[in-house]
Amino acid sequence: MTQAPTPTADTVRRLVRTLLKEGKGADGTAGPDVRPVASDGEHSTWWVGTRHVLRLAPDREAAVRQRRELRLRDLVRPHVPVAVPTSVAHGEWTPGLTYTLDTKVPGATAEDHDVSAVGEADLAGLLTGLREVPARQAEALGVPRAAPRSLEALRRMAVSAARGLGDADEFDPARLSQLTPPGAAQLAAQPGAAVLVHHALRGEHLVVSADGRVRGVLDWTQAVLGDPAEDIAGLALAVGSGAAVRAATLAGYGARPCLRGLWLARCDTVLHLAARLDGRDTAPLPLLRTQLRRAWEAILLERVTELREGGPEDEAQA
Repeated sequence: MTQAPTPTADTVRRLVRTLLKEGKGADGTAGPDVRPVASDGEHSTWWVGTRHVLRLAPDREAAVRQRRELRLRDLVRPHVPVAVPTSVAHGEWTPGLTYTLDTKVPGATAEDHDVSAVGEADLAGLLTGLREVPARQAEALGVPRAAPRSLEALRRMAVSAARGLGDADEFDPARLSQLTPPGAAQLAAQPGAAVLVHHALRGEHLVVSADGRVRGVLDWTQAVLGDPAEDIAGLALAVGSGAAVRAATLAGYGARPCLRGLWLARCDTVLHLAARLDGRDTAPLPLLRTQLRRAWEAILLERVTELREGGPEDEAQA
């Protein structure tokens, strides 16, 4: 398989010069100033001037997801109360590999600004809107279906990983005893509950203003039709368990999916931190520790809710 070229500032400048009519950059070269974004997952991402963001797919699989994302964003936009990026130009930056030049959504990230109570209402509107996106239309665009994860299997892996974290004085493994095998079974995903899931509601993908409002959501390339608890789990890592559960409750989710999302997040943070300490992950340690702290916030819901066998979402009254 042919190795894709590595995008450089000159590559980006030449591409942008054909898309935007702007004067010379600060370094004297023709075109707007360009600089790489520190980290953006699977894409090579660049700031272009002060108003645009350029994302380059590095391989053909990423290009397929980016093409799908362009169509999906148009489908999602009318249903959610926050901004979804708009592409002002898109195409191929090298044969078979795509790009999209998007308008920058004003604001910082959830890692830079805390989300306010009104921002939690914004997140509730986001979760509500995702549930309202017609599943058949999303599937017609190529959005895949994803089977729900086994919380019991995840719990067992987290229990094993937590022993190492305990030895490293990073985490008290006894905290995982709060989730028992019967409890994990009760928090299994409910049949027929699949909705459109962003699946990457991490802090860097939430655009937050200085007053704590959630203004936009970035990077829809990992969206699936699946378990809504995955987005609740993502919010627990991004804004804390309390805020995530409050937002999900405002969106109409009951205790079961809220607690399932909470425990997915908790087990994930234990596994990710253990992988980083073992050298199997390269994510920044401070971020992983912060996510662990956020996910393990004690919340009132888990103290007052007694899950009953079989009841789907009527525990919301708890």
